[in-house]
Amino acid sequence: MASDRVFNFSAGPSAMPLEVLEEVQKELVNYKGTGMSIMEMSHRSKEFMAVASQAEKDLRDIFGVPSDYKVLMNQGGATLQFSSIPLNMLGSSDAKADYLVTGQWGEKAHKECNKYGIGQLACNTKATKFTTIPNKSEWKLDPSAAYVHYCANETVNGVEFSYTPDVGEVPLVADMSSNFCSKPIDVGKHAYIYAGIQKNLGPAGMAVGFLHPKFADGSKELKICPTYCSFKTTAANDSMYNTPACFTMYVMGEYLKYTKKVGGLQYWAEMSDKKSGMLYDAIDGSDGFYQCPVVKDARSRMNVPFTIMGGNEELEKKFLEGAKKQKLYTLAGHRSVGGCRASLYNGMPLEGVEKLTSFMKSFMDENRK
Repeated sequence: MASDRVFNFSAGPSAMPLEVLEEVQKELVNYKGTGMSIMEMSHRSKEFMAVASQAEKDLRDIFGVPSDYKVLMNQGGATLQFSSIPLNMLGSSDAKADYLVTGQWGEKAHKECNKYGIGQLACNTKATKFTTIPNKSEWKLDPSAAYVHYCANETVNGVEFSYTPDVGEVPLVADMSSNFCSKPIDVGKHAYIYAGIQKNLGPAGMAVGFLHPKFADGSKELKICPTYCSFKTTAANDSMYNTPACFTMYVMGEYLKYTKKVGGLQYWAEMSDKKSGMLYDAIDGSDGFYQCPVVKDARSRMNVPFTIMGGNEELEKKFLEGAKKQKLYTLAGHRSVGGCRASLYNGMPLEGVEKLTSFMKSFMDENRK
């Protein structure tokens, strides 16, 4: 029952709007009078082809995708794209690509590139424990690079680019997995944008991509590129070279319809600013009881990491246990960094953040020494 739902601050798969879930529930057994579930029907049926077609149209409308760009719907999530990008964009195994590494996902993408070509570190903030985004003057960009890759929002570390990096004439590639659909983006400034949709747009199982046409013809594809990783093959077959992640695609389509209904990306941007602002105010106003390790101009609106009393593990454990009693779930930090983390994706209602900040204040009042 909806009344039994908790406030789920998971970093992904993450909370989804209740209205979307209820629409899926309503159609689950018998999709629009077909007598079968969307999970049971052929991906070549006219009913499912209509679902896929509408999902692409809504993606193009909502994100303002240029008409000549290809929309890709890939299985495997963003992690498979870490490989697909160099395989499709390097052009040769001795080619170089620049990586702006500001967190663990950017780091993993860079590591994957080195299996197929030469991944260069245009910047690497690991020394700061991934808590900053350096000024462009500190980047070491190579004008001969095949592309520049950045992760727009680092889920683990809570670091987000508030702007589109200016890398000159070099093709720009963005992993937008965890802030996709949270604000308007300039698709035309990118050669490729990709995003796992399990944060802000649906269940796990798929990554959406917006691809510049010059990388869709296979001219930069390495010979070792598996067919299923080929941008050319995916684009030429309308993301249906084989059976796609049908149910995931369908739910994404419902989420896109809901996004249009509530006001598009501008609505989600306003909600994200409101929710994250409320939480950061609670942290910054706690006189050090709560602390966010990320410098203010690089703070994420999606993922807010924080420590309690400088990283007091006993208190943090007590906090997490107490939070569950208030229906506040999945607030533990990533296992690699510890502490606490609240993910504020589109599906997290304002009420959940209000309840969290209220609990944080009462917990602080009870436990401040």
